[in-house]
Amino acid sequence: MNLLENLKWRYATKKFDSSKKVKESDLNKLKEAIQLSASSYGLQLYKVLIIEDEELKKKLKPASWDQPQITDCSHLFVFCNYAKVVDKNIDDYISLKSKIQDIEIENLEGYSSFMKNTINTFSEDMQQVWTAKQTYIAMGNLLTACAELKIDACPMEGFDAEKYNEILDLNAKGLSAAVITTVGYRSSEDATANAPKVRKPIDDLFETI
Repeated sequence: MNLLENLKWRYATKKFDSSKKVKESDLNKLKEAIQLSASSYGLQLYKVLIIEDEELKKKLKPASWDQPQITDCSHLFVFCNYAKVVDKNIDDYISLKSKIQDIEIENLEGYSSFMKNTINTFSEDMQQVWTAKQTYIAMGNLLTACAELKIDACPMEGFDAEKYNEILDLNAKGLSAAVITTVGYRSSEDATANAPKVRKPIDDLFETI
C-alpha cells in the first residue's frame, strides 16, 4: 500500500522552506480531497480559508504563539466551523442533494425534518462542538492528501481562536476558527524531519473483541 508508505513519510513539519510554493494544480487536488471528506449528515457545516497573502500571515503569527510555520509555509488552511446551525443550512443541503441526485424535493422532506428536529435540540454550545468536530475529519483528509503528493503539512491547535476570528472577521460571517494546518515543503534545516516516528505498537492500540 503506497498510502502506508506515504503516511510513514509525513510528519508534523516544524520548519518550512519559505521559498517553495505549492503549485496550483496540487492545491486544487488538496481542495478536492477536503471537499470529498465525510461529514455528519453530509452537511459540511464549515468553510476552509486558504491564506497565501504574506501580510495576512504576518498578522496571524502573533495569534499563533509566534510559531514560524505560519509565515514560512506556502499556504495556511484555516478550518472554520459554523457557529450556529440554522434551518437554511439544511434547506440548502436538501436543495443540492435534490439537484445532484435528481430527487424531488418533496421526497426529501422527511429527511430534512429529521435533521432539523435533531439539530434543533442541540444548545448553541453543543452545535459549536459538533460542527468543530467535522473540521477535524476534513483536516485528516488534507493531511493524507498532502502525504500522497509529498507535500509537507503541520496540523496546529496552538493558536488563539478569538484573535483569528477578529483578524479574519469570522464572527460577522457566522464562523469560528476551529483548527489550522500549515502546508508547504520542509526545510533542510528542520531537525525533526528524520526523527523516527513515535506511535503506539499495533497490539497496544487495537483490541479485537
